[in-house]
Amino acid sequence: MQDRPTYDELLALVEAFLDEEIVPNTPGSRGFHARVAVNALRIARRELESRDELLAAEWAGLDLLLGAAERPDTAAALAHAIHERNADLCERIRRREGDGAEVLAHVRRTVADKLRVSDPGLLERSRAI
Repeated sequence: MQDRPTYDELLALVEAFLDEEIVPNTPGSRGFHARVAVNALRIARRELESRDELLAAEWAGLDLLLGAAERPDTAAALAHAIHERNADLCERIRRREGDGAEVLAHVRRTVADKLRVSDPGLLERSRAI
């Protein structure tokens, strides 16, 4: 791992270059694709910044709903285990098992966390409605 530049600094530089130099000077579909690339970099930066916290929160919520389980050590293993536990939760929902209010609260928290990464503006606009 390198000290400088950090992943965030590198992504910020590419984002700024695309946003300030390429997007304003590139018409048509290439300009659109440049805007998509800038947005993808912003999503990646937000995800990298909050990934550990969001995975921990989702794991804790699943522990409350499904029962405590041993938490994997690495982020990749944790993400995989969360995926599997979410499949278990889906099965329980289909069978109408568990407390519906607790499940709904967990799902709402998890979706809001995901929106804070993928499209925080959408989350804010939806709260205003």
